[in-house]
Amino acid sequence: MKTKEIYKCSECGGQSPRWQGQCPGCGAWNTLVQQTVTRKGARPVRAGGESGGPRPLEDLPEPQGAGRTSGFTSLDQVLGDGLMPGGAILLGGEPGIGKSTLLLQMAGKQAALGAGAVYLSGEESLAQLRTRAVRLGLLGPGLLAMATTRSEDALQILEGPDCPELLVVDSVQTLCSANADGIPGSVSQVRAVAAELVEAAKRTQTTLILVGHVTKEGQIAGPKLLEHMVDTVLYLEGDRQHFSRILRVLKNRYGPSDELVVFQMKQDGMVIVDDPSTMFLGAHDPDLPGASLVMAIEGQRPFAVEVQVLASKSILNFPRRTSLGFDTNRLHLILAVMEKRLAINLSQYDLYAKLTGGLAMRDPGLDLGLVAAALSSFYDRPLPEGAVFWGEVDLNGQIRPVSGQDTRMKQATRLGYAEIFEPSTCKTLQQLQARLFGRGK
Repeated sequence: MKTKEIYKCSECGGQSPRWQGQCPGCGAWNTLVQQTVTRKGARPVRAGGESGGPRPLEDLPEPQGAGRTSGFTSLDQVLGDGLMPGGAILLGGEPGIGKSTLLLQMAGKQAALGAGAVYLSGEESLAQLRTRAVRLGLLGPGLLAMATTRSEDALQILEGPDCPELLVVDSVQTLCSANADGIPGSVSQVRAVAAELVEAAKRTQTTLILVGHVTKEGQIAGPKLLEHMVDTVLYLEGDRQHFSRILRVLKNRYGPSDELVVFQMKQDGMVIVDDPSTMFLGAHDPDLPGASLVMAIEGQRPFAVEVQVLASKSILNFPRRTSLGFDTNRLHLILAVMEKRLAINLSQYDLYAKLTGGLAMRDPGLDLGLVAAALSSFYDRPLPEGAVFWGEVDLNGQIRPVSGQDTRMKQATRLGYAEIFEPSTCKTLQQLQARLFGRGK
């Protein structure tokens, strides 16, 4: 038990953490009286609610019960075996990116399959949830919803006689626990709420999905402990001006990490794209300079993406270097290597580079496509039609192999690209320049 000193108003019953002459609630003077209150500390989390001393792992029985389908086949494969009983999942993403829509669809599909599903929202009213469910065509007797900001209400659902198979909490930053100080969303509250819910979910074998807010830097808000406590961390990203969404698996105790699923946002909800290999190309025009096609890899999936670069004469003392979709520091590095190894003067040009389709990628295989697009814009000449690129560029101008070489090659061949520029056929930037524009060695 923990004790705490508070000051309570004898007129209105309001509380204050410190003494002051006037009650902040009713405005009465000299009515705050010191009191000592006792509160319970948060209970420790034990996986599956198990206790006792150490036990030999070989003596433990085989775990029973496979995962339940989420309603999306590709998502089940990425998660490992669907929604695992007792598993805790944390989903993060930018505001308005589609987190609530996706989770309401999952809850609706669970209810349609006969499993109990409860959607607990601390941000929306029940009327708002019903409006979205009607739009998505999810209304049914098995889909339950609750609007509250008290973690005790969520615990009652998990510990009640009609414990559901799936509980969605949207979001963990809006819930408040009586066992912790602070306002909802504070570090102490997020830690206490998550600990209570994860422990109860593992004890009752309910799949728990927590929605997490993100900071302006794009990281999941709250203590880093939150990501350690859960079994799976998912991140939904994309450009709200585009219809594509990417669900990345950042951590997964039941399956592979660094995987992804591509969705498309439609009027009736999120729809999985079964073959997303060319959906990010958009209206690619091979006759325009400054655009190259790159066979990139995210997780285990190959994507054909378009890299665009615009080189224009600068009127500034320090030319602009701007990138969208990949690290700006990497753009600076690639441009410095091009100036040094290809003997071209880029210091008088503004360079703007982007990945089309609202994508954001860190694949080092994008380097070669970035160089090709920059050269194309610099010389104002289009690249060969049907050409595709991938490879990492080092500081000496050498083109190095990247992971997934066979996967990229098979996909490029399947899509029918006529000319492939990759580390085994193009070893230096000078060779690339000579093959594309007849310059260099």
